Amino acid sequence: MPLAMPLMIGPGVIATVLGMTATIEHSSHEALAFGAILAAIFLAVGVTYGCLAFAARLTTFLGPLGIDAATRIVGFFVSAMGVSLVFTGVIHELELHGLSGLH
Repeated sequence: MPLAMPLMIGPGVIATVLGMTATIEHSSHEALAFGAILAAIFLAVGVTYGCLAFAARLTTFLGPLGIDAATRIVGFFVSAMGVSLVFTGVIHELELHGLSGLH
């Protein structure tokens, strides 16, 4: 548990929320987008609580290979989100400096 807490409420979570909110365009659906982000946060909290509350059963059910597969899949998703944030930032900066039509 002490090692899991910084991962759940640390800089990765803050960066994810900032990245999600930065991609929202100023439009009439901005409130809906913020509502979707808030719902995603509550869903993530619920899933995290469920995983921690039923960790013993989940570990028995998945087994060592299942846990290894889940770890690799989650790692892939986290790295894909990071690449997406970097790519979006680079495209935004290039467009700011006069290179349009990239996105």
